[in-house]
Amino acid sequence: MKVKRVFVYIFYLSTIITITALSTILNGCNNNTARSSSYQLTGDDVVDGKNLVQLHCTGCHSLVPINTLTKDVWINHILPDMSSKLGIYNYVGNQYYLKDSSNVISLNEWSKIVTYYEKLAPTEFSAAKPPEALQKGWSIFSLKKPAESTATAFTTLVAVDPFSNTIYTSDLQVRKLMAWDKNLKSKAIANLQTTAVAADFINNNHATQGIFTSIGALEDADVFLGKVTTFNLGEKKDTLKEALVASGLARPVNTVYADFNKDGLTDFVVSCDGGQNSGGLYLLTQTSNHQYKRSKLKVAPGAIQATIGDFNNDGWPDLMALFGKSDEGIWLMLNNKKGGFSSKNLLRFPAVYGSSSFQVVDFNKDGQLDIVYTCGNNFGNSRILKPYHGVYIFLNQGNFKFKQSYFYPINGCTKAIAADFNQDGKLDIATIAFFADLKNNPAEGFIYFEQDKPLHFIPHALPINTYGRWKTMDTINHNGKLDLILGNYASGFKIQDIPTTWNKNLPFILLENKSSKPNNL
Repeated sequence: MKVKRVFVYIFYLSTIITITALSTILNGCNNNTARSSSYQLTGDDVVDGKNLVQLHCTGCHSLVPINTLTKDVWINHILPDMSSKLGIYNYVGNQYYLKDSSNVISLNEWSKIVTYYEKLAPTEFSAAKPPEALQKGWSIFSLKKPAESTATAFTTLVAVDPFSNTIYTSDLQVRKLMAWDKNLKSKAIANLQTTAVAADFINNNHATQGIFTSIGALEDADVFLGKVTTFNLGEKKDTLKEALVASGLARPVNTVYADFNKDGLTDFVVSCDGGQNSGGLYLLTQTSNHQYKRSKLKVAPGAIQATIGDFNNDGWPDLMALFGKSDEGIWLMLNNKKGGFSSKNLLRFPAVYGSSSFQVVDFNKDGQLDIVYTCGNNFGNSRILKPYHGVYIFLNQGNFKFKQSYFYPINGCTKAIAADFNQDGKLDIATIAFFADLKNNPAEGFIYFEQDKPLHFIPHALPINTYGRWKTMDTINHNGKLDLILGNYASGFKIQDIPTTWNKNLPFILLENKSSKPNNL
């Protein structure tokens, strides 16, 4: 059985950097029946504010560093919204009041927290200095385009079936599953109730099945309209009929599969981004009558991606999962061979990073799997450029210990794909950034990182920013070389007041790989 897993993370799935995540941080405070009067004020506003933040704002994750957001964002956006989680309500500006006796902190104590942020939060961020300047040019790629549409493109999915090299796309407005041939000609093959955001493919006995994840609702809210469906892609029908795997899901954004219990039946794991009070990682175990039993692996908002592998080499499929809200990080889940998993945190990130994707790959060829990670989800109440957004490499030090070994700053980085694009035996990286600095540095919307020596990359900025705004990406094998497909979500979700300077009618573009030698893919 041959498989390919495709993960497409979309920018609007989790307003992680904003109050949605930060209010989730404080949900635990609502369950704290003890008043903070047990804390004795020292009279030093900074000391008291810092201690009170540590006491009340770490119930669900580690402390969010004060320097991860600017003073304006903290004071005028985050704190007014967060205060209600502690029973403090905002009237206007910095005016707060008590509505009832539900407060877990006094107004005086809350004022100490506000003062702490007023005094110590940075006024503005300095742009992060990249290790290498962007090199402008096409590098190993050339451009191919499908025909333009008369409508604005809202592409939420580009995914490639590796068994036929068919490209599949989904659009927010069209609500059709589109198939594209090698000449980039399209055909609607199925109806979708809601837009698809991720796809997976399985080939068994030369029959290809497509597994599509539909989010149900774009807004970051506690709604349960998402579902996972399958289509038999080889059927000769004008409109394919879906087979339902699961419905009533809290904004699912990624689905992967394996026979986790070794009973000969395919099971699924679905990542549900959810809202403030919903979401999580769920196992769908297939039963003998081909129904699915749903069980919880980790219940928390912000489950955005999972990947499968035998990470402890015991012959059973395991999981790694990325969470991008509140308690952001990557968890290892080892198969206990009894229908469940044991969980261990591998990496944790501040709750304002906006974790957006990860990939498990042996980057330095030492026989141990490393992690390529991106952060950059950046929509909501903190729509500012953040110097810690970008692509990271964490090298495996052994025993599931990881060390940050590379970082390249990219505003609003959405996804990275590591592969040997130029066939020189070293892994390169392709990145997209939906929330790039479109005003000052639009070229960072797509970067090709050519690895010329260990963990040293030449970043190539291809001149494609006028063709679209990229939020989805996949690879396609073309004559033994990997091409790239970039999906264009052309309108909305701006964090900067700038005019649209890119093509709004191209659903995607294809970057054809012109490197000299074919890869053994």
